[in-house]
Amino acid sequence: MTGDTLGIGDLARRTGVPVRTIRFYCDEGLLEPARSVGGHRRFEAAAVDRLTMVRRLRGLGLGLRSITDVIAGRRSLDEAVAAERTALDREVATLAWRRSVLRAVEEAAPADRAARLELLSAVQDGFTAHDTLVRLWHPMTTGPIPPDTVRMFLDISAPRPPELPTTAQVIAYAELVLLAADRVLATHLRASTLAGHDRIGDLGALHAEVGAACELASPQVAAGARPAPGAALDRFVAAHAAALGAGDSPEFRRALNHRTAADRHPRLRRYWHLAGEVTGEPAPMGVTHTWLLDALNSSVA
Repeated sequence: MTGDTLGIGDLARRTGVPVRTIRFYCDEGLLEPARSVGGHRRFEAAAVDRLTMVRRLRGLGLGLRSITDVIAGRRSLDEAVAAERTALDREVATLAWRRSVLRAVEEAAPADRAARLELLSAVQDGFTAHDTLVRLWHPMTTGPIPPDTVRMFLDISAPRPPELPTTAQVIAYAELVLLAADRVLATHLRASTLAGHDRIGDLGALHAEVGAACELASPQVAAGARPAPGAALDRFVAAHAAALGAGDSPEFRRALNHRTAADRHPRLRRYWHLAGEVTGEPAPMGVTHTWLLDALNSSVA
């Protein structure tokens, strides 16, 4: 030791970090030693605390870049730990997805294995798959829609993959991705009541009232009841009438039924059915919405 500084061996003994590792940290810029007359590394006493922090953060699995940001004050410890946890959550979810995909291929009957392999191999992971669904529905969120409504709409329309998906869920999710890439489905979405927001003054209120109508209908949907007029349909129609500044009448119902024809397309029905398989809900919002549309159609036919 020279003066108040430490040699690299002294620093290693005080911190329990090998000399070779300390040299590496110096080369990476985590430690900034001075040089003695003879060219040897010399460290201030504060290097003990800094190296101890580096050792602890490495023990948590943080990368050198994150540790450097914490040491330099560019990022707080809480921020670095939260970012590492988020990355780890994504890695765990990706591994869970891959495991379920492999199991789904194993469980397929020999005659179905090639088709299932083709289906599942088209979806790299659950995160990429979810991004595909969001891209399909994001154009429906343009216009003066409150952020909370946008998040709710995307959560329903583009459900996230389960953290621990079953084989049935990864198969359903893969089919959702294929549907989302279907140009026919995209065309029908552009013609649906979910698009063309110019005439709607308060989209947030419309979404909220349609959601309330779906909640009213959900017990019937969960019970497997056939679509039929009632309080849920009345509230659904009233929501659209209020949004358009109109009144509920037979003429309005016929016009609304015409406007919602695209929402009853078989591909959209299939999409909502698959979304329900993914979420496991007894009455998924998309399925319930279609039930109300069918109730409207049958009541004016």
